[in-house]
Amino acid sequence: MPFTGQAEAIIDAKQRLAIPAKFRSRWNPETDGTTWYCVPWPQPQDAVLRLYTEHQYESIPLAQGVTSSLTPNQNLADLQTRIYGYSEQLDVDANNRIRLSAWHLELVGMPKEVMVIGAGDRLEIRSRELWMRDRQQHFNELRRLVDQQASTTNTA
Repeated sequence: MPFTGQAEAIIDAKQRLAIPAKFRSRWNPETDGTTWYCVPWPQPQDAVLRLYTEHQYESIPLAQGVTSSLTPNQNLADLQTRIYGYSEQLDVDANNRIRLSAWHLELVGMPKEVMVIGAGDRLEIRSRELWMRDRQQHFNELRRLVDQQASTTNTA
């Protein structure tokens, strides 16, 4: 169930975001879970809020090959604290809206007018203004990113 495409949206005065219909149709609460997880993520140009379905968030291992431990190494402990400490579980209301955390919105400087972007296993919420401004540049970088990922995969 990859999320694809993009849609314009508004974060209302109560910090609610309606999940756009094109993405809701890909989300099945019975198999994907009834809630979403929001993870703020720093980016070089603009920060982003990443939305994962309940099932997807809970099934992604934080560190490949690492099992739970009462004594994780310090780097793993710090990573776990940051990822889980910054993540928030969001309920969906009867109108298919989630209420974003005010501190998440402030942390990343998210405006009211946003783009919700399908990113495969997740949705990303980004500033509409910045996304539209840089859309051509993002497209032009696509080949480089694919090539870079291919070379990383081939050397691993």
